[in-house]
Amino acid sequence: MSGNEDVSFDPKEHQHLRYNPLRDSWVLVSAHRMKRPWAGQVEKPPEEHIPRFDPRNPLCPGNTRANGEINPNYDSTFVFENDFPALQPDAPDPGSDQHPLFQSKAARGVCKVMCFHPWSDITLPFMKTPEVVKVIDKWAELVEDLGSTYPWVQIFENKGAVMGCSNPHPHCQVWASSFLPNEPALSDRCQRDYHQKHGEPLLLQYAKQEAEKKERVVVQSSHWLAVVPYWATWPYQTLLLPRRHVLRINDLTAEEREDLAAIMKRLLTKYDNLFEVSFPYSMGWHGAPTGPHLKEDNSHWQLHAHYYPPLLRSATVKKFMVGYEMLAQEQRDLTPEQAAEKLRNLPEEHYKSREEQEGAGKERMK
Repeated sequence: MSGNEDVSFDPKEHQHLRYNPLRDSWVLVSAHRMKRPWAGQVEKPPEEHIPRFDPRNPLCPGNTRANGEINPNYDSTFVFENDFPALQPDAPDPGSDQHPLFQSKAARGVCKVMCFHPWSDITLPFMKTPEVVKVIDKWAELVEDLGSTYPWVQIFENKGAVMGCSNPHPHCQVWASSFLPNEPALSDRCQRDYHQKHGEPLLLQYAKQEAEKKERVVVQSSHWLAVVPYWATWPYQTLLLPRRHVLRINDLTAEEREDLAAIMKRLLTKYDNLFEVSFPYSMGWHGAPTGPHLKEDNSHWQLHAHYYPPLLRSATVKKFMVGYEMLAQEQRDLTPEQAAEKLRNLPEEHYKSREEQEGAGKERMK
């Protein structure tokens, strides 16, 4: 007996486990840990003064990249083959005569880099909605093109040095692979199992539930919903979901793409406003598998985007996934409801725009 039978459960005070149905795993929620003092690692604040054009930056228009190719003077999105690809289309097969404890198999694919905008000093929340729509359209085009052959097309963006991004120019990567990677393969199994048991796509039902409950909703629109998921691992992790059943990003209508651009700007503005810093994160899109899977029934799938930001307490203190997280299971230090409330209550006007307006007002008063 614990001796606490008469104590009512409070998720903000009492540790508990939450189930992640997309990964068939559990996360430990220990919100009371936020009370502990912090004397650990402090990250360097991100660079705030980035030049619009840097002649040494290989992603800027007209500049020469590592392989000697010269970028065009692009004025919108720009896609090119990664100069240092993790996947190549013609890698040899390691063969099948292997011991069960030492297995390997062929991995082929292509890796592309996509610049969002010609300016280095701009991020998605500062881009105009039509400019973000062009980014979404290009994502859809790449999934359509690469997905005609490859089973998986992974769109992902690493933003900020703390997330391993070595170049501040606004860009993402698109990797197409000859295999279904671990995370989407696990998500495929979990979504399929749920659909077989309940007769409805997992994330479609989840979006309906979250829209009704509202406690984890950050931003929403007529076509989209952004929530801190019930099973979130990272402190301010969000899940971006369409309201209707959509398999892949190239299935979105023009109206849904425009609405997606608007809600992305709103969400990312709130992220920046949280600690008044250009918010770092890793994000990526998951949709139904492609290539040979296009002929299969993928009705259990629902398109969605994950945002995984590392910051926990401030612009310079991040969440570390070490120790217990690496050796036992995932653990978070505030409830998803607390995180969603903080994000939801933030203004949708960017703090830099507010600072610029205040600065202009002071100048007029002189």
